[in-house]
Amino acid sequence: MSVVHVVGIGLDGKAGLSKNVQQIVAQATLLIGSDRHLSYFPKHPAQKWILGDFTAAIERIRQQNTGNIVVLVSGDPLFFGLGRLLVAEFPSEKLAFHPHLSSVQLAFNAIKVPWHDAKIISVHGRSLTELIQALQQGVEKIAVLTDNTNTPSAIARLLQSLDLPSNYQFWVCENLGSQQQRVQSCSLEQIASTTFAPLNVVVLLRQSDSKDLDLATLPQFGLPDRVFLSFSDRPGLMTKREIRVLVLGELALQPGQIVWDIGAGTGSVAIEIARLFPTSCIYAIEKTAAGTTLIQQNCDRFGVKNVVSIHGSAPEVLSQLPTADRVFIGGSGGNLVAILEAVRLSPNGVIVLALATVEHLAIALDWLKHQQWHYQMLQVQLSRSVPIADLTRFTPLNPVTILSATTN
Repeated sequence: MSVVHVVGIGLDGKAGLSKNVQQIVAQATLLIGSDRHLSYFPKHPAQKWILGDFTAAIERIRQQNTGNIVVLVSGDPLFFGLGRLLVAEFPSEKLAFHPHLSSVQLAFNAIKVPWHDAKIISVHGRSLTELIQALQQGVEKIAVLTDNTNTPSAIARLLQSLDLPSNYQFWVCENLGSQQQRVQSCSLEQIASTTFAPLNVVVLLRQSDSKDLDLATLPQFGLPDRVFLSFSDRPGLMTKREIRVLVLGELALQPGQIVWDIGAGTGSVAIEIARLFPTSCIYAIEKTAAGTTLIQQNCDRFGVKNVVSIHGSAPEVLSQLPTADRVFIGGSGGNLVAILEAVRLSPNGVIVLALATVEHLAIALDWLKHQQWHYQMLQVQLSRSVPIADLTRFTPLNPVTILSATTN
């Protein structure tokens, strides 16, 4: 078998190929490509094979013992393309690749954003699972290769459903490299109701700033995750809304109480309590300076005045606080036993822990049994519905055990 030349081509057709590559194509005796790719060479004398079934095309190449074989593909053959299948099927010395600019290169250059640190996800004939994970992790730059099912509008509806703590600027780049190229950034509502050209790339850019809140539109209880400012490098690190609601219920809160929120993170639990009970005083303890600053920013954002943001590690700082009526431990930094021993509860006080690991649950239960405290557990395994094209499926949240305890 002679060398198979795999040629990347853009929407500018033959004109976008170098003279050397044009010569390689001109010498082909078998030209393989999609209808669109072959249409760029209407007068080519070679035998033409329409690329549909990749397996059939590979077998056709294998059977071709003579002549010059050229395979036309979009963009870079080794970028989510046929090239990776050819590498797996043929010796490398029998393959020669001639890449064109990839659609992702063209997209980021069109919107004038560096893309060396972007995460590239293909949902072309694939599930949206990897994209959902990237969005929940708050990846800063995401390029999405779409298809006729996972369209820009389907992706926009997905973002609307996820209640993300990060906002994303949504770009749709259509017909890249052609005279019909169109690049635009629109709101999720606009994109969700718009039909785009079949050849498109979606670029999602996480936004560092957050719009001012309209407090009048917020629910009194169960604030959405997206309304909180979050850590720029860990935007998903907060007590999720569903868990937060259950934790507040287990705390059995009443007005005028002293509440400790240990490992407060973004301050989501403390702020929920502060809004519900303005006569209570909530001490939000966070060991990182960034977290303490974030808690104060969120307090200012929601207009709450009864949260005291404390920068320090538990259990060391706990001795400085007044005796608590309610305690929530959302993070222990590996000091769970020491924190439990440092907790000072008033009569009829309640302590609630949100535990994500079996090991921490075992440690907490062992301590509570030794102290002869009364406790109960709530195993929480929740999933949120997300749209998948025209269908709906559930994506799970991390399982959490909510452990509630009292001294009597």
